[in-house]
Amino acid sequence: MAILPIVMHPNAILEKECDRVLDFDKKLKKLLDNMYETMIAADGVGLAAPQIGVDLQVAIVDIGDDNGTIELINPEIVETKGEDTDVEGCLSFPGLYGEVSRPDYVKVKTQDRKGRMLMIEAEGFMARAIQHEIDHLHGVLFTTKVLRYIEEDEIEGDVSE
Repeated sequence: MAILPIVMHPNAILEKECDRVLDFDKKLKKLLDNMYETMIAADGVGLAAPQIGVDLQVAIVDIGDDNGTIELINPEIVETKGEDTDVEGCLSFPGLYGEVSRPDYVKVKTQDRKGRMLMIEAEGFMARAIQHEIDHLHGVLFTTKVLRYIEEDEIEGDVSE
């Protein structure tokens, strides 16, 4: 496995609609494994393929809870509920944080690394992280949703996505 360089803003791939994954092969498995290593090395809780320069609808999330690592391939949000405003950051925007409102609950139809369809439900911080990463796959950056930017010394807890 390899730790890959993270694409920093501004870069066109970060604002591009990514291609759907069609081949569930060894290259995809290697991509997912490398993304995980890269996310951990960067002390993040999520990483999307465009953040490492790959134009595919692939993302991973691991907020360090009992759910472990969630792999999202061709994910689609099918339901949301509630609303929560909290601080977000992004590995492609080091040192930049802002308050973002998102649904507090999300239900996502996605595929696993073998191409099997799954439904994932999440709430709270996990729901926020999943939505942040799915946004990346559609070229949507958290900076377009910031209600108010936050200074680093105002932040409590882990917000790097």
